[in-house]
Amino acid sequence: MMEGRQTMKLAVPDMISNSYFPAIAAIELGFFKEEGLDVELELLFPVDKTYAALRDGTIDFVAGSAHSALAAFPDWKGVKLLCAQAQGMYWFLIMRKDLGARRGDIDAVKGRRIGAAPWVEMGLRALLMEAGIDLVRDKVQIAPVPGAVGATVNFGLTAAKALEEGKIDGFWANGMGAEVALRNGVGTMVLDVRRGDGPKPCFNYTMASIATSDRVLDKAPHVGAATVRAMNKTHAALKQDVSLATKIGRKLFPPAEAELIAELIRRDLPYYTAGISRDFVAGMNAFARKMGILAGDVPYETIVAPAGRV
Repeated sequence: MMEGRQTMKLAVPDMISNSYFPAIAAIELGFFKEEGLDVELELLFPVDKTYAALRDGTIDFVAGSAHSALAAFPDWKGVKLLCAQAQGMYWFLIMRKDLGARRGDIDAVKGRRIGAAPWVEMGLRALLMEAGIDLVRDKVQIAPVPGAVGATVNFGLTAAKALEEGKIDGFWANGMGAEVALRNGVGTMVLDVRRGDGPKPCFNYTMASIATSDRVLDKAPHVGAATVRAMNKTHAALKQDVSLATKIGRKLFPPAEAELIAELIRRDLPYYTAGISRDFVAGMNAFARKMGILAGDVPYETIVAPAGRV
């Protein structure tokens, strides 16, 4: 798949979303191609299956949550994070509006059913534990969202629809799902971790990254640096002209969401830095150990490819 200029596949676990938009934009704006990589986009949900496809060699890149690489690559063996799409844990806790929850009121989850995707839900579980909430004692149910099945589901929109239909009391999902629920008048924003809500350590639990396998890097060592350069160009282009997001959205998204994406990207611009810091990896590893998906303290150099190190 990597020889010459043959097409490489980049998979995202959610398409109609701001979460992995920088990777999508790097393809659509031609920046991967400028760096000598022919990359095509694929939707593959949920994220553990996305990383399994990377492990199995059916795709070449995952643009997803960094910690979820551990679903297919135990102890970080065989995988590398190439760069960040944006810094910080990027999911939102939205509760049904008629429950009367307020911004920052973590206790609003008690006795409630919260929808979350596989592996994404770990971020919420760890956050609630950090805040002193016991899921059993406080009767918090965190489970998949009804209807969120199949490899091509767009999770945030599915969660917003389930909230509107009363199938769940809240959801933990991306900014697009959150925005749709808020604008439809059915949801209340309770937590936005990236912008300071929740316990401080939660920011570094995970990030939207781009990862590849050691197999890919062994065959094409230039891929890491090329990906970082493509991401830097993408960040710069969106910071200079955020309306580019609307043009991409109109090509790939339903009409309503296409008109929302530029505003969501504008809010994310302060977090658009491609480098992956040692502080982030330390925080992510601590989170992974807390959730029982990592046994030891794997070195930064083992996790982050050289081009993405800061």
